[in-house]
Order: sequence, then structure tokens, then C-alpha cells
Amino acid sequence: MHRSVLRKILRISLAGLVTGFMLPGPTLAADPEVLKPRVPADQIDEARSWVNPFPASQENIEKGKAIFHGKGFCVTCHARDGRGLHDIEGLVGKLPRNFTDKSWQAARADGELLWILKNGSEGTAMAKFVPTVFSEEEAWHVILYVRSFGK
Repeated sequence: MHRSVLRKILRISLAGLVTGFMLPGPTLAADPEVLKPRVPADQIDEARSWVNPFPASQENIEKGKAIFHGKGFCVTCHARDGRGLHDIEGLVGKLPRNFTDKSWQAARADGELLWILKNGSEGTAMAKFVPTVFSEEEAWHVILYVRSFGK
């Protein structure tokens, strides 16, 4: 590879470390807003105490995948690969969560994700899905599938 190309890549990579934006992978959150909780402060402790009653078995993850890609229509906004349409050039604004973002995965408890599925996420296009679209049990399976994107 030519030296000028290598220098350019290095400059982009170093800038990415400073700004929190990395190419090509989702190792750091591009937007600090992503790491802010969506659950109201007066409810977050309770939400964080909710524990997924289902183990992360392949069978349970597959159940969540079927809902994510099927009746939950999560795939419409979060994409087949869980990246939340972040790969589409030119899209700006509040994009759906990128479930492959390891920093987001580490910051959010399963109970917070359930709370969002039950209540929606104010200031975003995320609507409530439990119980309108799927049950709480099904939501826990979807959460297991969402967690699989971060591995």
C-alpha cells in the first residue's frame, strides 16, 4: 500500500479515537447520546432489576430472531444485521439503535430494554411493542436475540 494512503488511514483512525467514531467496526459509540439511558431516572433502578427469565440458549435466541424478523418487524428499522440503518450513506438524525455497538450493549441492562419495549423511547421513533405487538415473554426472547448482535 502506498505511504500516503497509509498516512490517511492512520489520520482517520486517530481522529476516530478522539471523536468516538471508528471505521469500519462498531467498537465505540459514534454518538454520546447512544449511551444515555432512555428509561426515566425515577424508574431506572426498578427497570435494571428486571432479569431475563430465559437463558441465552440457541433455541431461545432463535425464537427471538423469528419475532425480530417476523411479527415484531424490528428488522424494518434495526436492519437484518442489527446495525440500525447506520450503513446507509446520507442518513442523519436519530437513527435506530445499532445493536452491534459493544459500548451500547455494555451500558444497557436487559430490564432497560424490556422497559423500552413496554413504553417506547421518547424523542425517537421507537414505539411500545408490549403488549400490542408481542407478549412480555416474547420480548425477553427478542432481547436475547438483540444481545447476540453484540458478540
